[in-house]
Amino acid sequence: MKSYQFVGLCGSLRKNSVHEQILNTIAEELMPSDASLKLKKLHDVPPYNEDQDGASTPDAVRELRQAVLTASGIVIGCPEYNHGMSGVLKNALDWLSRPHGKSVLTAKPVLIFTASPAFTGGVRAQQQLYETLWAVSAELTRYPQIVIGSVHSKLSNGRLVDESVRNYVRSGLEALRGTIRP
Repeated sequence: MKSYQFVGLCGSLRKNSVHEQILNTIAEELMPSDASLKLKKLHDVPPYNEDQDGASTPDAVRELRQAVLTASGIVIGCPEYNHGMSGVLKNALDWLSRPHGKSVLTAKPVLIFTASPAFTGGVRAQQQLYETLWAVSAELTRYPQIVIGSVHSKLSNGRLVDESVRNYVRSGLEALRGTIRP
C-alpha cells in the first residue's frame, strides 16, 4: 500500500494558534490511514526578496521548498486578518512560487481551511487564498470550502473536538488524497 506524505502550513505564527491546533489534530487524528501530515513552521521564512532568491536563497526557504516539492500534497490553515489572508502565509506562497516557471506549487494538490472566532469562519481570507493558489497553478482540491466559524467553541485542550467539523475535515482530506495521481 502506498503511503502519502503531506505538509501542513499554518498561516499564523501565534503561540497556541487555533490553526496550528487544528493542523495538529489533523496530523494525529484525522488523516487517512495511508497518509501522514507533518507541520512545516513558517517562523524563520524571511520577507520575500527576489535579490535573495537563487544562489543566496535563505536556508529556511530552501527547506520549505524541499518539503513541499517532496510532499504528496499540502494542507493549509489560514487565519483571516482584516478580511484577507495573513501576510505570513502570502509571503510563504510567494517564496514557494519562485523562481518563475519552477514553482514547487505547480500541480501540487492543496486543501485549505480557514477558522475564526467570527461566525463567517474566515471565508474572505479563503477567497484570497484560492485566487493566489490558482495563480501559481496549484491543484485545488475539489471539495466545498472548509470554513470553521465560532472556532473556540469547537476546540478543547488544543484539539478540534466538534464531531461534525472533524468529519467534514476528514472527508476533505480523503478528497485531497483522491486528487493524487498514481
